[in-house]
Amino acid sequence: MGVAHIPTGLERRVASRPVTDSKETHVTLDLEGKTALVTGAASGIGRAVAVRLAAGGASVVVLDRDEAGAKQLASDIDGDFLVADLSDPSVIDTLDLDADILVNNAGIQHVAPIEEFEPERFSLIQRVLLEAPFRFARALLPGMYARGWGRIVNVSSVHGHRASPYKAAYVSAKHGLEGLSKVIALEAAGKGVTSNTVCPGYVRTPLVEGQIADQARTHGIDEAEVLDDVLLARTPVKRLAEPEEVARLVAFLCGPGTDSVTGSSFMMDGGWTAA
Repeated sequence: MGVAHIPTGLERRVASRPVTDSKETHVTLDLEGKTALVTGAASGIGRAVAVRLAAGGASVVVLDRDEAGAKQLASDIDGDFLVADLSDPSVIDTLDLDADILVNNAGIQHVAPIEEFEPERFSLIQRVLLEAPFRFARALLPGMYARGWGRIVNVSSVHGHRASPYKAAYVSAKHGLEGLSKVIALEAAGKGVTSNTVCPGYVRTPLVEGQIADQARTHGIDEAEVLDDVLLARTPVKRLAEPEEVARLVAFLCGPGTDSVTGSSFMMDGGWTAA
């Protein structure tokens, strides 16, 4: 959860500046010679993942709607960037894509009772959170198969395993992403390609911080109460996860010693699903 939407335009640039912001440069992932595509990468979880993979030696392509943010991050990690509108996932078919690692992270959220949930908004969320990952996998799997190595990590959510009221589209899409990831794992078995999901609860990202502020205004309570009594009500560990925590798990799944780790969902929900 807490990932960012990618909506408008299509552009690619090559950046040339070395890593400048990295506390993560001590990481040794042995990803030299690998290329990673990370969607929704200009901020939040996607940004942390891009930094972590670059620190591990991968050449990272940053994909986001935020051209300035994507360009800056690509420059910081000596990567490339793409700006694309995933609200129309068919744009993916127009891109010349090739990568060894795919991290599907882009997403949006909308909260409303089902009877008030606009059908177009429901469809939009399915396109960004489910159809786009399918199209990215469809585009990149042939190259991964040909090289005999690939890693697909889908940033899912605790909501891929548990439902919450008023989140019909998000919960439906994340459940679908869990299924898609497992199908890819089965089809890719024996071809050197793995497919897994990482399922955080609430993560400290701009999207989640915006939700906290909105709910505080709506309910007339302070933000600390929203965090404790609303967002983390079902979570035994009473804290937001940090994007870097999610990035560490994503990086592990892309690193050495994970050839047999596939078709799995890795929970980072503070104990939510254990209760």
